[in-house]
Amino acid sequence: MDKAPTTLIIACGALAREILAVIEQAGWTNLSITCLPAIWHNRPERIPEGVRQKIRENRDRYDRLLVLYGDCGSGGELDRVLEEEGGVERIAGPHCYDFYAGPANFAAMHEAELGTFYLTDYLVRQFDKLIIEGLGIDRHPELRDAYFGNYKKLIYLAQIDDSALDAKAEKAAARLGLAYERRFTGYGDLKTFLDGWQATPAGTAPVVPVAAAPAKSH
Repeated sequence: MDKAPTTLIIACGALAREILAVIEQAGWTNLSITCLPAIWHNRPERIPEGVRQKIRENRDRYDRLLVLYGDCGSGGELDRVLEEEGGVERIAGPHCYDFYAGPANFAAMHEAELGTFYLTDYLVRQFDKLIIEGLGIDRHPELRDAYFGNYKKLIYLAQIDDSALDAKAEKAAARLGLAYERRFTGYGDLKTFLDGWQATPAGTAPVVPVAAAPAKSH
């Protein structure tokens, strides 16, 4: 059996736990991961050059490099960097909501209610730090309506079944004054992307990506 190519995943820190879970469940030993700070979503202009630096630091150390980032507000700059650097593929999609839920599912949710705020497992865990404290709502409660007054619903896109996370997500919706809905996505296209590359020899790419399973509403 041919040896699996060594692969480095350059990822957003908000995806680290989920990527490691997929790797562990599959028993892959040829994948490594390096992450950029999740907080850079507040400064998306840092992401493209941060990814470029990771590529240049590691290109000669691995058979291939993969990027697990959506565009994430970079306005196409991340894809421009990847084109300039060459030979590095990223998961398709504008953000992690899209590739967790699957593009068709996410588009349908977005069309059904434009005023929707989304959480993932990571964002549920970090809700107080990133949303309540990060936006200053803990210090200035009136900011809640300034930020979320035009939202109507919070949808929790759950990667795992965890009753404690479910309760925390529902509490987050109440804290923001939003209707609550939970949809189980699993790891969605994140897993599909890694599965596809793992089944493909070094120097080639997956021919036909497999669509993620439809998200289940709970």
